[in-house]
Amino acid sequence: MTYQTNCVNSTAAVICPMVDAAIEVSRRTFLKHVDHESLRELAASMGYADHPSRGLTLAGDWHVTYHRSKFRGRRCYYLRHSAIEYIFC
Repeated sequence: MTYQTNCVNSTAAVICPMVDAAIEVSRRTFLKHVDHESLRELAASMGYADHPSRGLTLAGDWHVTYHRSKFRGRRCYYLRHSAIEYIFC
């Protein structure tokens, strides 16, 4: 699954049902299903370091949570950072 969009660039009519139906999953489960290059690019655009020796990484940020749900009828995984959902389908 690759990065598709985030809630800021979508609509409440699509995001609310996705969030309501979501279940929280582990980072490990999330990583099994998403494209790692797509995730790396997203993390870099969010300002995360690519290695702990260079700063805070996405994996090291305990505020980030991972979820599984449906987005527009399709299985998706998303991460939530600062109350923004970043969606992978």
